[in-house]
Amino acid sequence: MSQFENLDLVRAAEGIAKKEFSSHELTAWSLNRLETVGRQYNAVFRIDHEEALKRAKALDALQASGLSLGPLHGVPLAHKDLIEVADKEMHVGSKILKGNIAKKNAWVIDEMDAAGQVNVGSLHMAEFAMSPTGFNGHYGHGLNPWNPEYPCGGSSSGSGIAVAARLVFGSLGSDTGGSIRQPAFMCGVTGIKPTSKRVSIDGVFPLSHTLDCVGPLAQSARDCARLLTHISRPNPNDPWCTLHPNEDYEQGLTGDLRGVRIGVPQDFYRENLDPEMAACLEASLEVLKGRGATLAEVKVPDMLRMHEMLAIVLTAEAGHIHKKWFEQRPQDYSDQVRARIAPGFQQSGIAYVEALRARDEFLREYLQLCLGDCDALHIPVARTHTPTIAATTSGDLDNVLQSISQLTSTNRAINYLGLPAMSVPAGFSSRRMPLAFQLVGKPFGESTILKVADAYQRDTTWHQARPPV
Repeated sequence: MSQFENLDLVRAAEGIAKKEFSSHELTAWSLNRLETVGRQYNAVFRIDHEEALKRAKALDALQASGLSLGPLHGVPLAHKDLIEVADKEMHVGSKILKGNIAKKNAWVIDEMDAAGQVNVGSLHMAEFAMSPTGFNGHYGHGLNPWNPEYPCGGSSSGSGIAVAARLVFGSLGSDTGGSIRQPAFMCGVTGIKPTSKRVSIDGVFPLSHTLDCVGPLAQSARDCARLLTHISRPNPNDPWCTLHPNEDYEQGLTGDLRGVRIGVPQDFYRENLDPEMAACLEASLEVLKGRGATLAEVKVPDMLRMHEMLAIVLTAEAGHIHKKWFEQRPQDYSDQVRARIAPGFQQSGIAYVEALRARDEFLREYLQLCLGDCDALHIPVARTHTPTIAATTSGDLDNVLQSISQLTSTNRAINYLGLPAMSVPAGFSSRRMPLAFQLVGKPFGESTILKVADAYQRDTTWHQARPPV
């Protein structure tokens, strides 16, 4: 086993800064892992060997010249294949966009480059970001590195695999209804979906403009804090992006939760919980109490109605994006994806506008009931174990779609409300598959949920576990 497998993102950056190893050495190791383990688990779409090694060598030369280093200086990262990288193919996991060459970098790629990343390639994803399991009918399933008979989660599937299997030290994904949190949960890594449009979506292929978020997946909350710090600067040229000033999210990671109040709802979120998942949630709450947090039972509003509103918004906006291709190339969509986009063409303009307008009232009610006197909410990422790939692909299509929709039942409303949320590794099931809990914060409350997650990880080692690849 290489010494590099024991590193997380922050320690990798520190090791380069202290000249314990070079960016070129670390990048060459990462490229080899992507080419071997990454291909084995179908984590990658493209590996940029030559460009990555050239970039690493140039960054080592800058360091040798005595210039100050960025917070990600020389660290190899790779990102979901819907984030534009200039002059590189970005097919969004689809057959339709195969051969599409990006003309410019996405905003977040420029920000990561400015912080010193070495971008080593693009990662597998579900077709057009339309699967919570990592299903891709064109390029194969992403395989879970803990057990390849299980899905890796989606739609940021390659991001979850690549971080869990120690191929790269972090990755940017996107989340429209759970697509960062699901692969983080299923692969046993940490992932955060920020407040809606906290991070610019300029140069990121959309699924639903009003619901899409970009955020990081990495081993630890501290790693995620560093990545989020350096992608959340307001983009004045992106009309969707908030103008909320960026923050140093690492600064608040003290480990001290005294004075932090965590809401624990029993209704909806803890209904029909698998016993092992329930035990995992309770154990994580005990750790947080030990760090000084106060727990409070809270109520929740009508979550099913919120899910209905989200479905209207998501399908209507996805239908608008895909209308031309649906008419001209319907055969180039996989059955699952075509079936999930199709309802958007049946949505009325009135229903769509009403769903958007209802969001503010739902948000007020959710904040009042769940977070009125609490700083964060503690809920499951999923109610059950990760199902097998066979269970999420075999049989009648309607039954398959119903089954996989249950995987995101505790996630989707968070996107509709625009709140920040993150998945935190919290143990393993009897099947030796990762378990996790979810933290939800108030608008622009990323610093709080990162603080809670970091405090938990100071007393646990689940986020450090490596799959047997």
